[in-house]
Amino acid sequence: MTFHATFNCLWCGRPHKTRTDLDLEGFALLCPDCIGRAGENEFLRFRLREGLRLRDSAQPAERTDDSPDEELRAYYAARAGEYDDWFLRKGRYSRGAIADAAWAADMDTATLWLDAQPLSGEIVELAAGTGWWSPLLAQKATTLWLYDINEEPLEFARQRLVAHGLAAHIHVRDAWAEPDRQVDGLFCGFWLSHVPRARLGDFLALCRRWLKPGGRMAFIDSRRDPESSAIDHPPPENDLSVRKLDDGREFKIVKVYWQPAELEAALLAAGFATATITTTSRFFLMGEATVGE
Repeated sequence: MTFHATFNCLWCGRPHKTRTDLDLEGFALLCPDCIGRAGENEFLRFRLREGLRLRDSAQPAERTDDSPDEELRAYYAARAGEYDDWFLRKGRYSRGAIADAAWAADMDTATLWLDAQPLSGEIVELAAGTGWWSPLLAQKATTLWLYDINEEPLEFARQRLVAHGLAAHIHVRDAWAEPDRQVDGLFCGFWLSHVPRARLGDFLALCRRWLKPGGRMAFIDSRRDPESSAIDHPPPENDLSVRKLDDGREFKIVKVYWQPAELEAALLAAGFATATITTTSRFFLMGEATVGE
């Protein structure tokens, strides 16, 4: 069997549509829920092994449908060289001394929060981008894995880690790709806001499948604030934002500003045993969730 972008799960029969041409589901012909139960059933284990073998040997398959994430992927590939301007409040992202000072204070709060998280062991960072948080995670981890769907930002992450004298495994991988193992910790920085509302439960369930019993997920993301983005970005509408680059190119991407209560509820519904969301004064929210033993 080859890759199928859409199929009915061979075990439960439910229809499923993949997100990229390297999603494990499309090779195993199993939905994410059935892949997550592969340890309980010999047929599912067989299909999972076969899917991994086919994916490892396959060239990227030509899809007949357009990926809903293609605009987002193209935007972050093109933005890689200027992405850190957002963190540093440079150029179009500077909002004046008062707003920039508030941003810096909130960034310090978020950094100290992440530094205090009891993450350890093998840690995976999904949608790692330019690796802003990666040096901090690398100091916590026995082994750190950085994944992003684009090579361009990962090159900046690689340079950042080298500058700090730190190491990590850095690979191109879609955040939506099915986990190939379970790890101790999982981190997402400014990624959940790019998950469409209708798909939040699916993604958090995938995060749950990444983690061992007793594992921990942590994330930092955006709160809605008119001074968070660039001065030439129009206000978001209907969970979509128009983003501009320095060269004038424009992209329309998903940007959801989650409320803490809805994220907590979604994490618990996805199978996490605990979930706690906190916020900084203006710009960020920070979340932690744990898997039961």
